[in-house]
Amino acid sequence: MAEALFRSIDCIMLSVDDLEAALEFYCDKLGHKLVWRTDTGAGLAFGDGVTEIVLSQLDHGNETDIKVESAVAAADRFVTAGGSIIAGPFDIAIGKCVVVQDPWSNQLVLLDTSKGLLRTDEDGFVIS
Repeated sequence: MAEALFRSIDCIMLSVDDLEAALEFYCDKLGHKLVWRTDTGAGLAFGDGVTEIVLSQLDHGNETDIKVESAVAAADRFVTAGGSIIAGPFDIAIGKCVVVQDPWSNQLVLLDTSKGLLRTDEDGFVIS
């Protein structure tokens, strides 16, 4: 049996039109801890300490991002298995990303953290 391609759920991304209201809802009312933020988005910790909820004011729609060892290698394996590449691979702040589609038209976002995790200041804002 082949080794599992997917390592963990990196995040679920939720589109929001008001980031401050969304932070109040998810952090203050539902108890999720702020991990990082920018002017248009924020990452919040799931209880498992691995997965994030990403709130985004950019028009992404809702998506599930899956962590893999290598986005490029995972995309190759996905295509060999019968899936297709929709976009990428492309660079993201923490590594590489590729959008794939399985034979039933389900889209998944595969990403790796080959560049390392985001660095933040004491208020959680992403710094370079």
